[in-house]
Amino acid sequence: MSQKDGFGSGFLLGTIVGGVVGGILGTVLASRRERAETEDGGNSDDLEMGKGGTRRKQMKSAVSQDLAMETARRSLEDKIAQLNATIDDVREQLNSVNSSSPGSSQSSLIQE
Repeated sequence: MSQKDGFGSGFLLGTIVGGVVGGILGTVLASRRERAETEDGGNSDDLEMGKGGTRRKQMKSAVSQDLAMETARRSLEDKIAQLNATIDDVREQLNSVNSSSPGSSQSSLIQE
């Protein structure tokens, strides 16, 4: 019975502590990410422009993501074409093996 009595207060305390820890962790990670982005890809024009620089950065990021998606799509199409060619080659090899196998003459004997 004592476990049921302590559950509500423990749950409430855990929720509060978890929220505080999660908020602090999220804030720290977000600030690190912003610093890394400004150090890696930011130039002085973007930093001076403020919000406009952020929009410009987002547009550059979107363009680079589109380019990466297009490159990945083309690569996948090439791999699919290679797989289809390989499948066709194997199919031709199997057809030539099946047509020259002795099983075809046995099937005519069974029918008689």
